[in-house]
Amino acid sequence: MDDLLASAREVAPLVRGAASDAEQQRHLTAEVVAALTSRSLFRMFVPAAYDGPEAVPMVGMEAIEIVAAADGAAGWCVNIASTTATMSWYLAPEWSQLIYGDPTVVTGGSFAPNGIATVQDGGWSLDGSWAWGSGTDHCQWINCGARTSNGEFHLMYVPQAEVEFLDTWHSAGLKGTASTDYAVHGAVVPHGRSVQPGVSRALVDAQLCHFPNFGLLAAGLACVALGIGRRAVEELSEMAVLRKPAMSSKPLAESAFVQLELARAEAGLSSARAFLFEETANLWDAVGRGDRISLPQRARLRLAAHHAAAAAAEAVDRCYTSAGGAAVYLTSPLQRCLRDVHVATQHAMLSPRNLETY
Repeated sequence: MDDLLASAREVAPLVRGAASDAEQQRHLTAEVVAALTSRSLFRMFVPAAYDGPEAVPMVGMEAIEIVAAADGAAGWCVNIASTTATMSWYLAPEWSQLIYGDPTVVTGGSFAPNGIATVQDGGWSLDGSWAWGSGTDHCQWINCGARTSNGEFHLMYVPQAEVEFLDTWHSAGLKGTASTDYAVHGAVVPHGRSVQPGVSRALVDAQLCHFPNFGLLAAGLACVALGIGRRAVEELSEMAVLRKPAMSSKPLAESAFVQLELARAEAGLSSARAFLFEETANLWDAVGRGDRISLPQRARLRLAAHHAAAAAAEAVDRCYTSAGGAAVYLTSPLQRCLRDVHVATQHAMLSPRNLETY
């Protein structure tokens, strides 16, 4: 497990250096994709049965946080791909082995049931379009949520060659995630190459495969926000020593306002992170004991995920404001942190609606 964290730290400088290029191109660079793929960071939650890392949730979350601190877009793509890979737990073994047994394969897509799957001999014919296809441009297999003609909800796997990518991802932040819309027209999906979220049972006997996968998705997304928040605190800390505001002879570091805001940002970020990791660890321990995860336990994890993202956004806001006019330039990572974290908090898994769920 330490290998994943070491890999995340090893690749972070490359990710950080390519962040501006990823934002301009609106997708991760080929070098970053190759580096993340070769280190299994896109498939952290694939079980050992399919030669995956089978990461402990807290380890995977920390790896996501490390990559996100280097570039929020890269951290987002690592999370989406790794949590999409939890579907390997439910997919028919022959298909899981074919797709996830290959260490070079990356999967992603959308759970939204926007597709219509018409029954035909041996499977379905799938049509539909989906939004927020994060990282799908570097995925070999794309997930597509669909309703079948008999009313069932399936998540279907479609090869990238059969997917049309639409140029819609012109966003305020997380530009490098390539979270574009995509469409499928009459793709044939055989039986076995789909799962029914919430209905299909895990077909792999591993502790990880009994952890709530949507809870893992929410926690991972929250760790993207935490990583962005950590980057903002680091940037302000470095800037404060070197920069003197206009009309001042003293650096920002000697400003009481900046000192207070930095302290508040650090306290809010660290305490929210502790809550999220504690709730995740509680669920992991419960799964290890063989307990059935209760609705209140799931709700607390979702609450912790929302709270972590909200605290990260607040920390970034404090750092951005404290930095003054220097933060508005595109050369400042703080402006990217500001835009990225506020796009992250718009995701359904992190939005304030989760407070109602709790």
